[in-house]
Amino acid sequence: MINHIKRSVYIETSVISYLTARPSKTILGAAHQQITCAWWERRSEYNLFVSELVLRECEAGDTSAAEKRLASIADFPLLLITEDILQIAEALLEQQIIPLKAAEDALHIALATAYHIDYLITWNCRHIANPEIQRNIAIYLESIGLPLPFICTPEELLGEEGDAE
Repeated sequence: MINHIKRSVYIETSVISYLTARPSKTILGAAHQQITCAWWERRSEYNLFVSELVLRECEAGDTSAAEKRLASIADFPLLLITEDILQIAEALLEQQIIPLKAAEDALHIALATAYHIDYLITWNCRHIANPEIQRNIAIYLESIGLPLPFICTPEELLGEEGDAE
């Protein structure tokens, strides 16, 4: 029997950026936008969360773009950054699992982990949705008794049904 309890999803800022951006001039960017929109149409299947970090990142940059980003997440519960979350993020940086230049990425991962979120969705495949890095994050988190959330792109979370055609 399939468990039909809604899964929780932490939406990292790159997803919101693709959702609200002007149409991309690159094929890959346009594909990411189309896939993000397809996943967004199915967002009611999940319990969605953002964090104060996502809010800060969405507020940055062009004012009208920032307003669109903030409007798209206005109704989502906000996960707060705690001392425990900062410690997890700092450990990921200190152990060089996540590079120092990507400290915010470590914080996104720590937030989703500490709040026991099922999925962290992102288009950041350099430091977050990167299998080698995830393997090392999982080893560290296991050592402190925490499971790593599934980290994936909106495309992976859509599965077969979500083919962007």
